[in-house]
Amino acid sequence: MPVNPFVRFFTPDPRHEGVRPVQLWGLRLFYFLMLVFVAPSAWRGLLTHAGAWDPVRAVAIAVWATYPALALFGLFRPLRWLPLMFFTIGYKTIWLAFVAWPLWRVDMLWGTPTGDVAGSFLALPLLAAVVPWGYAWRMYFAWPRKVVNR
Repeated sequence: MPVNPFVRFFTPDPRHEGVRPVQLWGLRLFYFLMLVFVAPSAWRGLLTHAGAWDPVRAVAIAVWATYPALALFGLFRPLRWLPLMFFTIGYKTIWLAFVAWPLWRVDMLWGTPTGDVAGSFLALPLLAAVVPWGYAWRMYFAWPRKVVNR
């Protein structure tokens, strides 16, 4: 009896070390969104800037231009480029905690440029949901298991 393709989309795939196809396609979607929405504005900022750079702003724009450019590789190898997702989740979480949260607590966030950025970061839970955390733990955070020869 053939397996329903919808069910297979949510079933761990042994070909991808137990990662569900929905997670792989979710990762690809976020890599694609980085390319479409972040890369153009970051590269426009780099290429059209005139005059001396503020060094800290220049670093921020350079990072913003680099990480979506790397997302191109994630479209083809989503699990290999998972650290890019860790970076994205990390910086957005830190920014929301230290920049947006204090303003939100005193009702001064929405209707400001900071609120606009915070709004664009509200997809963070969706991004975290497509990360295959079990795979990430095994590949990037857990100590390698020692192989015992018998």
